[in-house]
Amino acid sequence: METKWLEDFVSLAETRSFSRSAQARHVTQPAFSRRIQALEAWAGMDLVDRSSYPTRLTPAGETLLAQAQEILSQLQATRNMLRSHQGAGQDMIEFAVPHSLAFSFFPHWLMELRKHMEPFKSRLNALNVHDAVLQLSEGHCDLLLAYHHESQPLQLDPGRFDMLSLGHDTLAAFARPDPDGQALFRLPGHKGQKIPFLAYAEGAYLGRLVEIVLKDAGVPLYLDPSYETDMAEGLKAMALEGHGLAFLPASSVKRELRARRLVPAAPAGEFELQIALRLYREKPELRKRNKPAAMALWDALVAQGAA
Repeated sequence: METKWLEDFVSLAETRSFSRSAQARHVTQPAFSRRIQALEAWAGMDLVDRSSYPTRLTPAGETLLAQAQEILSQLQATRNMLRSHQGAGQDMIEFAVPHSLAFSFFPHWLMELRKHMEPFKSRLNALNVHDAVLQLSEGHCDLLLAYHHESQPLQLDPGRFDMLSLGHDTLAAFARPDPDGQALFRLPGHKGQKIPFLAYAEGAYLGRLVEIVLKDAGVPLYLDPSYETDMAEGLKAMALEGHGLAFLPASSVKRELRARRLVPAAPAGEFELQIALRLYREKPELRKRNKPAAMALWDALVAQGAA
């Protein structure tokens, strides 16, 4: 049993739509359906009547709904009581950051901030994009750092959340160089010799952005998916060993490019996507407890133009 299954189930009972609940829970519809099925497997019976539209619960589902709401309410109340003992951590700024940024952009960015600001304490929660967004929306962090592209916007209500733009990154193809310094694998590839493709797992945010690159390529790309993971660092490690070509944020491979351990795997400016870097917070007037350190950091970024 996972509590997120109960949260998904309560959402489905409210929206009566798998697609709307999947969107609200920041997950693909197939993944959302699998989680409802996992809950049904745990319960040992059908909880949702899939023969009707809009979706409705079975009698067993109605029974579970009341219990799920009470369980989630009690868990949140318990967590709030525990957090009330964290007085010593009120000066600790908690960041929710997707893995792809946690290992590359975040450490350098934090170091640059500390050059121009008073010292502050920070805690990093490295998560997938879905869980990072949930951390912010459920009040479990102070700031969310994430990528953004207009075709795959994060489901964060601008009436509830503030946003700052921190700049841009480029999602592009990279591969290990051969002895002559040229990419071992280079787009677009050849029909008779497909390129080993190191891909993101289904549902990964960067994977959805890669799909946009492939769709808008304009020419056939001969790729043979040979490996997948939901972490950019995992794909980078495989690319460094010469296992194939991977699409990675340019900020995550700066060191490898300087050392010529990775090289671009496509002509300059081709088969790439510009993506924004954004910082989010819940509006102070809506947040139950505002940390002075987090508010001071936000105000300093605004004053600096978030550069």
